[in-house]
Amino acid sequence: MLQFPLWKKIVIWGICALGILMAAPNLQYTQVEEYNDATAALEAGAEETPELMAKAQNWPSFLPSSLVNLGLDLRGGAHLLAEVQLGEVYSARMDDMWPSVRDALREKRSEIGTIRRVDSPDDELHVRISKPEAINSAVTAIRALAQPVVSLTSAGQTDIEVSSSGADIIVRLSEAEKLATDQRTLEQTLEIIRRRVDEAGTREPTIQRQGTDRVLIQVPGIGSAEELKDLIGTTAKLTFHAVVGRTSDQNARVQSRQIMLPAEDEPGIYYILEKTPVINGDQLVDAQAAFDQNNQAAVSFRLNPSGGRIFGEYTANNIGTPFAIVLDGGVVSAPTIRSHIPGGSGIITGRFSVEETAKLSIQLRAGALPAKVTYLEERTIGPELGQDSIEAGRIACIVAFAAVLIFMGLSYGAFGLFANVALIINVALIFGLLSAIGATLTLPGIAGIVLTIGMAVDANVLVFERIREELKSAKGPARAIELGYERAFSAIIDANITTLIAAVILFVMGSGPVRGFAITLGFGIVTSVFTAIWVTRLLISTWMQYRRPKTIEV
Repeated sequence: MLQFPLWKKIVIWGICALGILMAAPNLQYTQVEEYNDATAALEAGAEETPELMAKAQNWPSFLPSSLVNLGLDLRGGAHLLAEVQLGEVYSARMDDMWPSVRDALREKRSEIGTIRRVDSPDDELHVRISKPEAINSAVTAIRALAQPVVSLTSAGQTDIEVSSSGADIIVRLSEAEKLATDQRTLEQTLEIIRRRVDEAGTREPTIQRQGTDRVLIQVPGIGSAEELKDLIGTTAKLTFHAVVGRTSDQNARVQSRQIMLPAEDEPGIYYILEKTPVINGDQLVDAQAAFDQNNQAAVSFRLNPSGGRIFGEYTANNIGTPFAIVLDGGVVSAPTIRSHIPGGSGIITGRFSVEETAKLSIQLRAGALPAKVTYLEERTIGPELGQDSIEAGRIACIVAFAAVLIFMGLSYGAFGLFANVALIINVALIFGLLSAIGATLTLPGIAGIVLTIGMAVDANVLVFERIREELKSAKGPARAIELGYERAFSAIIDANITTLIAAVILFVMGSGPVRGFAITLGFGIVTSVFTAIWVTRLLISTWMQYRRPKTIEV
């Protein structure tokens, strides 16, 4: 077992060299981070300013530049706890259902008389007919619109409940549909927030559900909680409405199926619009920052085929009428339709800055949040606190490292020194792996590395103790070393596999800090086995070939 063919030596030392090379950029963390940010900005088409070009030359381009991302507790950043207003989703569902209900009742107009929508709670739809004696027929027609609930736990149940009171038909979501809607809304909110944060170029955010209606958002490296709220705090809901009129009277009266919204580019002016939009943001497939014909900042958009068809038909049938573009409760523009606009693409103009169009296009591409979010808790963690944590973790690593090195040197002499060299390589390999996959290092992750330092020499201790046992049997040095590795191998594998299983379970079942600990612990186990079985043995093999000792002391 002490004889290594040349190819195996090359592979072992090659893996070690690659790990050290991948870990090296972390020694110049700030410099390499500036290089990465500058390179990404230049690739995205940013202006080549002297400052940006200087940062882009901070690090040789031929060297690896992957870094271990620092978590919120190490780097500082923003922390938000948001509550999703699920009730708004129920109201939107009722609004969307009204056209279908109206069409179903129109087929029975001769029997039930006239139909009209009346005021109702947000999560209900009330429809009044002029012939109350036919209420049962109307209820039956609406019940035919019910669809099965899309949920594994609500098989066989429908999405709406229909009842009547006098001449009124009452439509509401079933409890099973509300539960399924809550689940979908939370999942959609998580995904959209994640898209918006990712598109802004931040590193490894933590975005996860808490409870039934809350979302935890932690983003390292961002300046403040306000900055994070600016990015994700608005719904970025884009809709297109038919314009009924415009007024300067904020208290002007509007009908029940109409809304009055302020004009973003004309202070004091309000538009009266049809409440149900012609097109909504769900039909948007792309949005990009652009410039209009006057070279003013704008946002270009493109609709999917369904939205494009509706947009084309509407513009063809309403030439000469204004068409309001509404974003987050404000009319950004209400251009007059001059001609048929096929293709489903257009441009949104307004009093935007270049930065605002960039942020707005990110929000629109990510999609509209399905419901409003309110912030229950917001916190900014300063870089100074993160630096204190890094210093504490660095001291812990150094102390643990020094203690293990001294112990191994005193206990096993020259063999202990070989184990110490392998331990140094082991830590470099851990950071190389973390850098390669872009993992996030948190304070619990540092704890995992400290624990790995202590555990890394366990395999070597097993081997060295077995070698001592074999030397007592009057075997020669080479044979004793071979038998030591051979007979300790199974114990090393068994002990580390059980710990690796525990690390995998922590990673799969845990979240946040627990996963950070599991990642470094799991990587540490893999690299420890590699360095103990292969690197240390190769060092001992090389030493034996050159020294050829007649006796050894372990």
